[in-house]
Amino acid sequence: MTMEVLTERLRNMSESETLAMTRKSRELQCQGFDVINLSIGEPDFNTPDFIKEAAMKAIAENRTHYPPVAGIQVLRQAVSDKLKRDNNLDYRPEQIIISAGAKHSIANAMLSIIGPGDEVLVPAPYWVSYKEIIKLAQGTPVFIETSIDNDFKITPAQLEASITSKTKAIIYSSPCNPSGSVYTRNELKGLAEVLTNYKNIFIISDEIYELINFEGRHESIAQFTCLKDQVILINGVSKGFAMTGWRIGYMAAPDVIAKACDKLQGQFTSGVSTIAQYAAIAALQADPKNTPEIDYMVKTFRERRDYVLDLLAEIPGFKTNKPQGAFYVFINVKEHFGKRIDGKVITNASDLSMYLLEKACVALVPGDAFGNPNCLRLSYATSKELLREAVRRISEAIQKLN
Repeated sequence: MTMEVLTERLRNMSESETLAMTRKSRELQCQGFDVINLSIGEPDFNTPDFIKEAAMKAIAENRTHYPPVAGIQVLRQAVSDKLKRDNNLDYRPEQIIISAGAKHSIANAMLSIIGPGDEVLVPAPYWVSYKEIIKLAQGTPVFIETSIDNDFKITPAQLEASITSKTKAIIYSSPCNPSGSVYTRNELKGLAEVLTNYKNIFIISDEIYELINFEGRHESIAQFTCLKDQVILINGVSKGFAMTGWRIGYMAAPDVIAKACDKLQGQFTSGVSTIAQYAAIAALQADPKNTPEIDYMVKTFRERRDYVLDLLAEIPGFKTNKPQGAFYVFINVKEHFGKRIDGKVITNASDLSMYLLEKACVALVPGDAFGNPNCLRLSYATSKELLREAVRRISEAIQKLN
């Protein structure tokens, strides 16, 4: 049986590059290779005990029946309260939809507002799944290029120049995966001043890394009231609370979008795990400013960021910015393109990442997956010891290129 039995929709869909690199790493590990995997976007911390206890309590109380499609009311209220407490945003529980992770929330939004002929603006670099989800919705991704020199962030002028009569939405993340860049309030204000002139354009603001922010208060574009009916805010508990496996994300959106996503989710997945939802309530009701587990995690990530940046600075031809959030470094490695090893030419970041995986046993993700073929993404969500060893191996491998 061949791929021809599948729909064109599936044949045209690419595999997630981050998941593909993780799979290749595991395959090599199963073959006995000592692979250091710096490709996966997952905190290496365990879910805090108070959250796990809430889940166990839910099981003991038999909270195990079908939940409402849009999420149990107390969780939707907890999201509403969190947005007011942490972000000074006013969303009613009816405007909140609970889904199986932020990716699910993004897919719901895209499938609700995007159709054939619609364009979606995507600042590059971007999270790998944005492009494929847009294509799945039969839309056209339109990429806005950035560079390491402007911290991988777009300007209002770039945004204005990219808008056409077909533009239906823009999607971006802050803090950003893969660059770690964080938009300031003034930078978001500049973008908001452009977008308020285009009331037909939705703004999908992916804020899943909100709590992993090293430079101060998180800023959301939803704070600008002129955009009230345009913003679709995406967040969840995976990154900030080390709850990746619990699969709880959420959307806060205008009523018409929330109702559409409720309807859509009702036909695809229905409501997500009740046990995970009760765990998420405990997470969201905890004020992050007074939660030691979050403070420790963010402090550790900041220390690792500084540590790995110092190590990478010693490798010739590796150019980095200073990420303000998340747990990634997006390294420009273009200087090594055209170099050779064992008769093979390193022509792009994909070649270099495969070389480092095979020869140095270090897994990174090529920047092609994120819309920038000149870069590699390194995740520092692991110990300093492993980071030191990984960079040592990378440095040795790079020195062999000529």
